[in-house]
Amino acid sequence: MDGLRQQLNALLATCDAESTRTRDPVDCVHRYARPRDQEIVGLIAASLAFGNAVAARRSIDRVLITLGPEPAAMVEGASYDELRDRLGGFVHRIYRAEHLAAVLSRAGELFRVHGSLGNAFVQFHQASDGHFREALARFADALRGDTTSRSLRHLVSDPRAGSACKRLVLYARWMVRPADGVDLGLWPIAPSELVIPVDTHIHRISRNLGLTNRRTASWATAEEITAALREFDPEDPVKYDFALCHLGVSRECPSRPEPDKCQQCVLQDVCSVWAPGGVKGQKRPRVSAQKPGELRL
Repeated sequence: MDGLRQQLNALLATCDAESTRTRDPVDCVHRYARPRDQEIVGLIAASLAFGNAVAARRSIDRVLITLGPEPAAMVEGASYDELRDRLGGFVHRIYRAEHLAAVLSRAGELFRVHGSLGNAFVQFHQASDGHFREALARFADALRGDTTSRSLRHLVSDPRAGSACKRLVLYARWMVRPADGVDLGLWPIAPSELVIPVDTHIHRISRNLGLTNRRTASWATAEEITAALREFDPEDPVKYDFALCHLGVSRECPSRPEPDKCQQCVLQDVCSVWAPGGVKGQKRPRVSAQKPGELRL
């Protein structure tokens, strides 16, 4: 465990967060100075961080151009019909203008009632007796509403249902973790409560590092990985997420062993498929196929 802690900390030290951020959806959030704009842009960016990374950034930019230079004010003041009309023929994967407009109009209602999305989340957190998962579920309920739309329920997933809810948890990480050039530290929730966003990259790398043996990217998997990381930093266990995820996104940690890359990796000594005592070059545990540069649930 001490060896893994040292190697993970070495990964953080060698991660060029500023350069890497330009390839991450969170970079869109850093274009805005006002916290309320950062909240709504973060919600949009995290919600659409699905599928090909380039296509996701293109869709996010299209929405932000539509909302104008003050997206929070636009969302707070516009009705659902106005937002849907503004978004026009918007399409991203399985999402359409009406799905995103529904979420944004409900976010506008939270702005009007609570003043900010962070204040709304704090209220849900208090009403949930400080249980992060239930607070996140209530926040999702407020954004989704009582809908039977499968696309809308996919756009804003339900943490109670057992999935990893990667995009919703990712949004929480951006808003809660201390400002470090990537995350923004806007919401007064302890970072120790966060759960790591588990996508294909985090799932595969976590299995390679022995942080989990689970085969599916579920909420239980996210909690298990987070519990393991909490041994290294109880106050901020998900601080490793950005660097670990981008090892996979960049293909510096490829889906199958590649000697030229693996021999240069700071984690090679603690990786189960490359560490001394293991079998160098053996197949990695198969999680699911993913193309380079893709963002997945």
